[in-house]
Parts: sequence; structure tokens; C-alpha cells
Amino acid sequence: MIREQNFSKGPIFGPLVRFALPILLALFLQAMYGAVDMMVVGQFATAADVSAVSTASWLMHLVTSLVVGIAVGTTVLLGQKLGEGNAEESGKIIGASIALFAILGALLTVVMEFLAVPLVTVMQTPPEAVDAAVDYMRICSAGTLFIVAYNVLGSVFRGIGNSRIPLMAVAFACVFNILGDYLLVGVFKMAAAGAAIATVAAQALSVLFSFLIIRRQKLPFAFKKSDIKADPARMGAVLRLGFPIALQDVLVGISFLAITAIVNTLGVIVSAGVGIAEKLCGFIMLVPSAFSQAMSAFVAQNIGAKEPRRAKRGLVYGIAASLAVGIVIGYFAFFHGDLLAGIFVSGKDPAVIAAAAEYLKAYAIDCLFTSFLFCLIGYFNGCGKTTFVMVQGIIGAFGVRVPVSFLMSRRVPVSLFHIGLATPCSSIVQILLCGVYFLLLARAARQDTWGMENSESV
Repeated sequence: MIREQNFSKGPIFGPLVRFALPILLALFLQAMYGAVDMMVVGQFATAADVSAVSTASWLMHLVTSLVVGIAVGTTVLLGQKLGEGNAEESGKIIGASIALFAILGALLTVVMEFLAVPLVTVMQTPPEAVDAAVDYMRICSAGTLFIVAYNVLGSVFRGIGNSRIPLMAVAFACVFNILGDYLLVGVFKMAAAGAAIATVAAQALSVLFSFLIIRRQKLPFAFKKSDIKADPARMGAVLRLGFPIALQDVLVGISFLAITAIVNTLGVIVSAGVGIAEKLCGFIMLVPSAFSQAMSAFVAQNIGAKEPRRAKRGLVYGIAASLAVGIVIGYFAFFHGDLLAGIFVSGKDPAVIAAAAEYLKAYAIDCLFTSFLFCLIGYFNGCGKTTFVMVQGIIGAFGVRVPVSFLMSRRVPVSLFHIGLATPCSSIVQILLCGVYFLLLARAARQDTWGMENSESV
């Protein structure tokens, strides 16, 4: 039977960490999923192929960000209904979500196939990497439906407090992706195209594996095939919660694409180095990302159960645990980034390794700030304050990150460390915005409580 985690009762820290750990492992394997493409291509192909995979991966990341963002709407809405004890409505929300994401997946597949060449061109991709980037993007776009299916399944199980099944699914996919990469890129020398084929095949097998597991499980809520329908009201509820997050994630992704385009103008070596650093960043930010997702489910259940104080205590515990790990990871990334970059590139490209290590130092600093920022974002998502999450993300991306990156790229001599500092600068501004909003919400809650007490006394 699929075990449901009730976060509205009992201890906080232990259950929160135990719930976050499978999410952390799943995120690690997802990061490996993309990193293996870069790693194997770096070992068996050229710097131009590494640049192509880096650029096309960022473009496909936009698709994933859109899907994951909207899927948070399912996680939060489902968690709130379970917190209220409404099992029947939970099943209907899942059915409406399946219909919504089926439509979305089909649309995204068509759009990304059609826009592959224009998007790669807009990214200022180095000329020698253009054809490989287009091939990688078109092949991965063909697997969009599998990306959508995986994230819908993950959102449902995180909503009911089960983070183990998404972990099993991505572990299965990661193993097949690694095997496929070494076969198609290492043995058959298919470079970027081989990495893309391996990625899509692994995604398809992962979704199939997930369905086989689910069919053997007893769900902790009512769900029927008839629940799978395009229900405008419930689809709208998911979109109202998820779309602001999705829009923010996509726009933040676009801001990083803008940075990638800026860096691509500096040459293929710099482009490849920054691409490797970005892949490493996926690992560096794993812990705060895991606690952000766990926080959304934890807070959503407690808000549904009318336990806002538990939600705030969970936020404090999440920040503390994330910060403790972030200090260690940040130290290693700042002082030993060359060792990390060397995993992705063979020794024949010391210039690429040096570029990656220099850029990575800025992300090492950001480890400290994201421990606060990601947990706060997860908290606000769980509270249903997704519009604010969108606003602060857009301000950080286009008000800070892109302008700072552009200005630093125009300084002579160009320093990748200075360009990378745009990211921690953005995090600082976003934390300040989150802190102000948190205080405003607390003040409003106190005023509501005071008003209710006065009305009762009258």
C-alpha cells in the first residue's frame, strides 16, 4: 500500500527530513540524468558538442520548468484537500490534472519541434555547435509527453506525503540513461544526438515503470477512471495555483538563457565551461531544492488542517538543515571547483575546466542564500501565495540577474566569476522581498485574530 504522510500531527523535524530525503535523492538522480549527457559527451566528443548540449539543455529546461511549476498546483491543492480530510475531492483533482497535462504535453511537443531552429539561433550558439544543438533539442522535444507524465505522477505522490515512488521512477530512468549514453555516445560515437536519444528512451521507460508500480498499490484516496476528464473548475483551480509558479520558473529560466546567450558570445571554450558549471550547479542546489518541494507539501497540509504555527516551525527547521549542508557544499565548490569540473571534461581541455571553476565560485556563494530563499518559496507555495512567488522571481531574474550579468560581461578583462555573481545578488534581493512579505502576512494574521476575538467578546 502507498503510505500517506500526515504532516499536521506529531513531531516536525524528523518527518520533514525523512520526507525531504527521497526528494533529495530523486533530484540528485534527475541532476545526474542531465549531467551524464554532458559528462559522456565531454569525454567522447568535442567542446562544440558540449556547448550544444549545454545550450539545448537550457532550452528543454524551460519546458520542464513550465510543467513542474503547474504541477505544484496539483501538489498544493491535493495536500490541502487531504489536510481537510476530503478524500473524494482529492481523486477528482487528480483526474482533472491528468486531463490538463495531457493537453499541455501535446501542445508543448508541437511548439518545441517547430521552434527548435529559431530558439537555438536566438541563443547565440557558437556556429560550430548549432547543428548539434538543434538535433539534441528536436529529439528531446519528442519526449515531452514523458516529461509531463513523470512530473504529474510526482506531484500527486508528493501531495499525499509519499516521496518514495518518484524516487524509484527517476532512479530507474537514470540507470537507463547512463547505459544509453555510454552505448550511443561512447560506442557508436553519436555525440549530442546519441545523448538526446538515450534521454528520451529513459524517460519513456521511467513512466512505464511508474505505472506498473501504481497498478499494484492501493491509493489512500478515492480515484476512478471516470475522474479523468477535462473539468474546467478543477483544472482552473490547479492552474490558478500552478501557473504563477510556472510563469516565474519559465521567466527565471529565460533569464538564465539570456546569461547563456551573453556567455556564448565569448567563444566556445567559455560557453562549454559555463555549461559545465551550470550542470554542477544542479547538484550544488539539491538540498535547498529538496526542502523547497518538501516545504510545499508540509505547509499545504498544515494550512488545510488549520495549523499555521506548525507550518512556520517547519520553515525554520527546513532553513536550518539546508543552511548547515549549504555551508559545507559551498566551501568545496569555491575552493575545489576545478576537481568537480574535471569530472565532466577530459584532461585535454584545461581551459574549459578553468572557465567552469571560475564561474562556479559565484554559485558557491549562492549556496548560503538559497538555503533561505528556496525554503521561503516552498512555504509561500504551500500557503497558496503563488502570485507573490511569481513576482519576486521575476524581479530577481530581470531586475537583477540579467542586468548584472550583462554589465559584468562588458567589463575588460571579462571575469566569469563577476558574471556569475549576478545569481547571488538576485538571491539577496529575493530574500529581502520574501522577508517583507512574510512579515506582512504575519501582521495580517494577527489583525484577523484580534478582530475575531473582539467580535466573540461582543
